[in-house]
Amino acid sequence: MKTVELPHGACVPVLGQGTWRMGEKKSAHADEVAALRLGIELGMTLIDTAEMYGEGGAEEVVADAINGHRDDVFIVTKAYPHNASRSKLPKACERSLNRLRIDAIDLYLLHWREKTPPLEETVEAFEKLCSAGKIKRWGVSNLDVDDMKELFGIENGTNCAANQVLYNLENRQIEFDLLPFLRHPSTLNHQLVLMAYSPVGHGRG
Repeated sequence: MKTVELPHGACVPVLGQGTWRMGEKKSAHADEVAALRLGIELGMTLIDTAEMYGEGGAEEVVADAINGHRDDVFIVTKAYPHNASRSKLPKACERSLNRLRIDAIDLYLLHWREKTPPLEETVEAFEKLCSAGKIKRWGVSNLDVDDMKELFGIENGTNCAANQVLYNLENRQIEFDLLPFLRHPSTLNHQLVLMAYSPVGHGRG
C-alpha cells in the first residue's frame, strides 16, 4: 500500500476506510467489525469516522474493529460544528475517545463549518486539545477557498493538517478552485494534505 506523509511525520495509506452508515443497526455490528478488520489486513489502516455517524455508533464499531491493533491504525474522527466551541469541543472529543476506547485521536476534524462558533475559537480549542495530548493533529472538512483563506489568517490556523473534501470522477469541483489554491506557492509551505472522501463514488463526508 502506498503512503502519504502528513505534517509532523505520520505516514498513512493513500486509501483508507470510511464508516458512514455504520453503527446504525445492532444486527449489522459484527459484519461491520469484520469488514473493517479485513480492510486493516489488506493495508487500509486509516479509518475515518465521525460522531455524527450513527450518533456515535460508528465510533463504537471502530473500537471493536481495532481492538488489539491500536498501534497499527490511524484514526480520523470528526466533530459536529455545533460542538466546535471552546467549551463543547473538549467534551465532544472526550466522548469520541471513550467510544473509540483510545487515548488520543490521530486526526480530529471539524466536520463542516457553520456561522458559529467563530473559526478562531475552534482553532483555539483544537490547539488546546493537542497540548493536552487528547489529539495528535487537527484539520477541517468541507471547507472552500474562502474558508481556507480565513483559516490561514488565524493564529495557529496554518497548523491545520488536512482538509477532507468530496472528490471523485463525478464530483471534481475542487479542481477549479480549491486544488489550485492549495497548490499555489504561497500556500504550499503550509504542508496541508487534501483528503478525498468517497473517492470511488458519491457519498457523504
